[in-house]
Amino acid sequence: MNTRSVLSAKSWLTAICLLASACTPQATPVESSPTPSPAPVILALQQQVEGASLGEFFEASFQAIVMRSPEEVLETGLTDFYGVTDARLDDISAEYRLETYSLLAAIQAMLETYDREVLPAEEQVSYDIYHWYLEDQLAGQGFMYHEYPATYLSVVSVPGDIMRFFGDLHPIDSLQDARDYVARLQQVGTKIDQLIDWLEASQQAGIQPPEFAIQWAIHGELGALVVTPPTGTVFYTSLESRLGLLAGVSLEEKEAVLAEAEKAITDIVLPAYQALVDFMEGMEVYPAADSGIWRLPQGESYYDYLLRHFTTTAMSAEEVHQLGLDELDRIHTAMRVIFDALGYPQDETLVQLFDRVAEDGGWVPGQEALETYENLIANADSRLDEAFDIRPRMPVVVIPDTYGGFYIPGSVDGSRPGAFYAAAGGEGEAYYAMPTLAYHEAIPGHHLQIALALEVESLPSLRRGLTFTAFVEGWALYAEHLAWELGWYAGDPYGELGYLQAQAFRAARLVVDTGLHNEGWTFDQAQEFFGNNTGFDNDDIVIPQRQVARYLVWPGQATSYYIGFMKMLELRQRAMDGLGDEFDLKQFHTLLLANGSMPLEILEGVVDAYIQEELTGSQ
Repeated sequence: MNTRSVLSAKSWLTAICLLASACTPQATPVESSPTPSPAPVILALQQQVEGASLGEFFEASFQAIVMRSPEEVLETGLTDFYGVTDARLDDISAEYRLETYSLLAAIQAMLETYDREVLPAEEQVSYDIYHWYLEDQLAGQGFMYHEYPATYLSVVSVPGDIMRFFGDLHPIDSLQDARDYVARLQQVGTKIDQLIDWLEASQQAGIQPPEFAIQWAIHGELGALVVTPPTGTVFYTSLESRLGLLAGVSLEEKEAVLAEAEKAITDIVLPAYQALVDFMEGMEVYPAADSGIWRLPQGESYYDYLLRHFTTTAMSAEEVHQLGLDELDRIHTAMRVIFDALGYPQDETLVQLFDRVAEDGGWVPGQEALETYENLIANADSRLDEAFDIRPRMPVVVIPDTYGGFYIPGSVDGSRPGAFYAAAGGEGEAYYAMPTLAYHEAIPGHHLQIALALEVESLPSLRRGLTFTAFVEGWALYAEHLAWELGWYAGDPYGELGYLQAQAFRAARLVVDTGLHNEGWTFDQAQEFFGNNTGFDNDDIVIPQRQVARYLVWPGQATSYYIGFMKMLELRQRAMDGLGDEFDLKQFHTLLLANGSMPLEILEGVVDAYIQEELTGSQ
């Protein structure tokens, strides 16, 4: 899911979960974006929920939000459930996005007609989560042109979204699916035109992206695409490979669909991407050394909003920055203990020390990477009973990817499993970092948490579907830490150093992200700090240059990981202190996992209520 989720209703799918709620004063909207009058979708919802119970309102209004994104409905397997029959791509025009904001404001007003104080405790939690989400999304309306919707970073880039949608997420389970695929290909030109309009409006508002973010796209994925023959593009090869697996479809029918797809790619898709590249080549940009969002109009307010949005806390940039520095000191001390035990020199830099770790810990050839990750995940799954008494029905698969290191949830209907995209092929990678990445992305990390949330049928859809970055990424870091606590690294000092390096990686993000966007750091300054404090260099799988680039293109998001992790540890300790011998780790994990994702401030209240209930029940 990308940061434009409110605009396309991408609340169920995530490329590691980007939505987060918060309450901050709304910034002044740009003058070119007047709020339209109530739309038919709002009037229809008002009629539908008149006299409805709160539960009925939750379902109807959340469905209205999700339905704003036809792609979302398709990806999550909700087409039959919602009765969707037409094959459409998302509308990302300014008019449609503003209409979505109006819908969210109307839903918030409807929600507030229910008296929260008379609700049962569980419904109060649902009310609070929904209200937080709506208020946060509306607070972002004043910054609707501040983000960068077309850069090299495909996970938060519209052109990258489109390629991933057709390449990985669009189902091809029938001949009709394949025909719908082609129908959507024929709409790519319209969506790219809307994107160009968006970029033009951003430029007029004084929003200029970093130069490298545009150049890397033009000379990278986008540039490569526009010179690829139609039948060599992901739009064609994905359809061809999956269509070939369909039984009960004649060769003539398959060839006809492929011919239509080739024509759409030739006549519509590639010319649209070429037009986008041409536009991007003429965009006004900022040099990399001066790329923090402090330089944008309302940049300081925008960063305050993003920190609130992603961390779901009221922490200031200064507090986040200092937390990162403090945690790095603690982590470096823990690393030194293991380095000393291994006999490593004390006068070497972290980069030099981790070069030793990479060599001594062993190397996994590229062709063996997938199997290694699969084995790590299978082993973790076999040990879940040590700390969990629930597990998802949905399986997780490992999919090879050029860069890897992210997770895509499965579909609600179970037709698509959860997927851990892992770097594979090439020269391979050092083993020492692989266990922690597997625990983070799959089990007991993202897959365990997200798949379970989707499967808790007792929760309203909004709590199964909404994802808050600090919770989801915080859980994944907590999962890494839990694996260490449970002894999964026992006898493997290199793997344990991999775990500590991953912690340093996320703690350094707190410092670097705030340094770039609040402290006025340059690109080079941030890159040097990151490398010196994590032990990564530009030859590693985690590349300092790429990390700093990511934080500049995707400001604030990287702070959510460690903030969420620290809050979960804090709340677990609170429960342990409050319950003493009655504390049950499995029960605590069920509390977190079976309630779905939520803002950290609301999670704190849920844990406090749990402690009080347990104390009352034991008396």
